[in-house]
Amino acid sequence: MILSRVFRGALFCLLVAAWSGVGAAQSVILDLPRQSQRAQVTQRIGITDITINYHRPLVNNRKVWDGLVPYGQVWRAGANENTTISFSDPVTIEGKALDKGTYGLHMIPAADQWTIIFSKNSTSWGSFTYKDAEDALRVTVRPAAAEMHNALTYDFDNVQPNSAVVTMAWEKVAVPFKVEVDVHEVVEASMKKQLRGLGQYTWEGWDEGANYLLGEKIALEDGLTYANKSIENEDRFDNEMTKSKVLAALNRKDEAAAAEKKALDLANPLQVHIYARGLQGEKRNDEAFAIFRENAKKHPDQWFVHSGLARMYCSQGKFDDAAREMKAALAGAPENQKTYVQGLVKKLESKQDINQ
Repeated sequence: MILSRVFRGALFCLLVAAWSGVGAAQSVILDLPRQSQRAQVTQRIGITDITINYHRPLVNNRKVWDGLVPYGQVWRAGANENTTISFSDPVTIEGKALDKGTYGLHMIPAADQWTIIFSKNSTSWGSFTYKDAEDALRVTVRPAAAEMHNALTYDFDNVQPNSAVVTMAWEKVAVPFKVEVDVHEVVEASMKKQLRGLGQYTWEGWDEGANYLLGEKIALEDGLTYANKSIENEDRFDNEMTKSKVLAALNRKDEAAAAEKKALDLANPLQVHIYARGLQGEKRNDEAFAIFRENAKKHPDQWFVHSGLARMYCSQGKFDDAAREMKAALAGAPENQKTYVQGLVKKLESKQDINQ
């Protein structure tokens, strides 16, 4: 009987809290519609996920700021249970470090400056039991004028490769705070962890890791290690070429040239052709043309080697020779390529440069 009275008393307090928070009683027993409906928004920065779970109170013609939500008092930054924000990796908030995890999100509003609070307690109802001793971080930001938002809204703005701005907007006020991620550090640590799993037994996993480091121009010695690990699993054109590019980035030119030669020796005719086209795109025409010629000599029966020769002749202003080679390519091209190649033939016959 005593426990029953205690339960009913606690239930009454929750109902009163719900009533005062949204203007009408909310169910705490059954799953029923709420006036402040639940929402979730997620943004990935690099490989780091940021997720906000919240409830969306409506303005409903009420005075919100310094009215429904008093200035100078801790506010739940939403409605009902804690608004929470989760980070799958460590981040910085307005330049201040915050570890990965899930936090209760609270705010202290004021006319010209807001305090954003990240609490280690993320499981309470609203801010009624908030304790500053549980703060993981506080930052201060400036609010801004916004278009009317009847429903409280969280969004991610100004998304960059390593950052985004989280914005809470309600009524005609927006409150932004910047979240940044050390993407390179996070990804490098993640790759090392992943490559201790099943990925370590594939050539693709190590090759992807090496190419990421190469593309970002970071940890190139690790990139070379990854390329070699990939080759240990299966020696292929792909990973030998990756190794060549990493060595070139390390300014080890002779070793890069040796790896490139080995890659081309392992390549099939189409891979050779595509690589030469890539050299053309890098304006390394002499190297590209040498490869086009060698590929045509070894594989004269492949239609695309004639396309390569046509591009070489075109760059030299030999349009008749180029058109002849492109017609040879057209004769052997697969059906899904014929229209494209026919267009190149017409351009060459009109003395147009097809390499631009």
